[in-house]
Amino acid sequence: MHGRPRTAPKPEDAAASAAKAQKLRALQSQFLSYHHSRIYTEEALDASAKLLEINPEYYTAWNYRKLAVEHRVGESGSSPEYVKSIFDEELKVVENALRQNFKSYGAWYHRTWVLSKGHSSLDHELRLLDRFQKADPRNFHAWNYRRFVAALLGRSVEDELQYTEDLIGNNFSNYSAWHNRSMLLSEILKKKEQESSSQDVISKEYEFVLNALYTDPDDQSGWFYHLWLLDQTFKVKAPLLVSSWPVPGFDLVVSRNVSFADHPLSSFSEFTVALERFPVVLYFNQNVEGVNSSTVTIQSTFVQNEDVTWKPLSLQNSPVSKVWVGYLDLSGVDHHSSAPYTVEIKLGHHQGIMSSNGLQLSIPFDLSFTVSVKPLETQSSKDEKVAWEEDKFCACETHLQVAIPCLCYDGITVDNKYEPTTSDWQIGTIAEEISQIRNLLAISDSKIGKITLARLLMAHDAMSSPYATKTVHAEEVLGLYSELMKLDPSHYQYYKDERSLVLLQQLLSSRETLLRYCFCYRGITSPSAYGPICLRLNNQSISRMGSFDKLLWVQLLDLSDNELHSIEGMEALQLLRCLNLGRNKLRSFTSLDPLRYLRSLKVLNISHNEIGLHSIDTTRYSCSASPLSHNGEIIWSDDVFPPEDADVTNYWEAFMVFKSLELTQLDIVGNAVTNEKFKSFLLKILPKLQFLDGQNLHQI
Repeated sequence: MHGRPRTAPKPEDAAASAAKAQKLRALQSQFLSYHHSRIYTEEALDASAKLLEINPEYYTAWNYRKLAVEHRVGESGSSPEYVKSIFDEELKVVENALRQNFKSYGAWYHRTWVLSKGHSSLDHELRLLDRFQKADPRNFHAWNYRRFVAALLGRSVEDELQYTEDLIGNNFSNYSAWHNRSMLLSEILKKKEQESSSQDVISKEYEFVLNALYTDPDDQSGWFYHLWLLDQTFKVKAPLLVSSWPVPGFDLVVSRNVSFADHPLSSFSEFTVALERFPVVLYFNQNVEGVNSSTVTIQSTFVQNEDVTWKPLSLQNSPVSKVWVGYLDLSGVDHHSSAPYTVEIKLGHHQGIMSSNGLQLSIPFDLSFTVSVKPLETQSSKDEKVAWEEDKFCACETHLQVAIPCLCYDGITVDNKYEPTTSDWQIGTIAEEISQIRNLLAISDSKIGKITLARLLMAHDAMSSPYATKTVHAEEVLGLYSELMKLDPSHYQYYKDERSLVLLQQLLSSRETLLRYCFCYRGITSPSAYGPICLRLNNQSISRMGSFDKLLWVQLLDLSDNELHSIEGMEALQLLRCLNLGRNKLRSFTSLDPLRYLRSLKVLNISHNEIGLHSIDTTRYSCSASPLSHNGEIIWSDDVFPPEDADVTNYWEAFMVFKSLELTQLDIVGNAVTNEKFKSFLLKILPKLQFLDGQNLHQI
């Protein structure tokens, strides 16, 4: 039972338990003898009934009684009255077992099985349920059984709704009644053909739940139901493409040079990548499946549509993902000509791309950009280390800030014939709920009220379109999460993570705000007057990353001096070449799992984190790619097979992260895992490494 403290048994209680156990073993032995001999006499049935009354969780005894019922019913000459008496006897056995433990899975399943045979009266069932639900209103077995009985009785959804309303009226904290109400409302909403009818039902429910919230603002039951209502109100329908790389109208300049120093920034109208093939990234607003050469067509003179394989960027190797990538092979490009090649990508014109709930990508998208080869005149012949010190960066010149085509801040445009994704009713509803929650917080310092208001305000900012970048309420939301971090220390990390996501949305909300964090890197010798652009989000107290749909263009990223404990989602940054994660709170190599998907990554700084400090890696149980897990895509080829003398057994997580990377520079000093043995392991699995913890390996 809920809320009952455990106490040590008294000596006399321990003796009674021992005697009971001895009696149970004798009864069990007798029962198994009957079961194995397929004896279904009255004596045998009495033995099984006594056994189940003592231990309702004995599944073998329940299965035995099912066999006994089928045997007795199947006897020739059984009258309807005799058959009914057999099933009535089963109901009595179940009821006796439930008195012993009314949360017994086996007992409730057996009772459901008995009623499904259609030989028993249902009149007693609802009265029995009332008794059990009064004893424990949160008994989900009883609620599941009630839905089953209500369907057999043909009770209307409206009658059952009234029943939940009565229970909630007696106790606002009856979470199970709220939950059952949501299931009943889901049935009603499915039957409503007119959208306006569904809106009327939801509006009335808001009025109902607000009474509970104002009565007890600190009770979570009503808030959870309110959250469910919000989900029904603003549920994302069909999937949409919200971002891509390259973006429409982009002029992509591709270089075959591979040295980092040979990638100057001439202007933001050109973008240089050193790849034999380059990625095309599609970023949707929800997980989708079905992205392939049939649903996405590519038209260009240097690549065939069927030659492009689309893959979901999913850490769990799932066939569904928000982010999909396909690589365009540049072998068909004339490297002696600088003439641009036009690439046209069309998706959504044929069905097949759909969300997890089966909704199709209903809005077709056409993306067009150009690709040209522009070999650089000079190439760097020496190894140069990327340094992250402040004096290596300078603000971007004004003329370079005029236009950033790689930032799609107005979203991907579509034909005006498509209806907006948000209705006036939704906008009005969210505005009304914001007003109501503000009024409630004026009289109560409810923690869950504050977090609900924060979510509503962010939803309000994003409602104008799926591409909206306005953060009108960002400052207020940041303040709410800061308050919650103080009011509710037990959930500090959750509030901190949510605050970080809002902060990132604010920092990346417009071209103007983002440019404050774009710096030219001057730490390398370059033929250009300007070094490559680095997005510096260091020292921002960020604990969780987000807004990756706005970062697909980033090649250099500085996230040092934050509080990151995860980089989930970073697998979307397919152009990323240099990454600084120094001085964060990363606890393990499994928290770096997204790096496995970054084929362009050459420079990585994970120094001064907490890797190896904790004896138990809690991350590994959810996302680790271990020999006993299917989360990691293990492809044993000549390129990734570990050297025979590499200590893969002790450093398996590290091997899974680094095995597919071609790092030339790695900083890992300041982690508990770092020692000479581990460094030796790194040198064996990273053959192209030139710098390790600042030391030039070629000068050793």
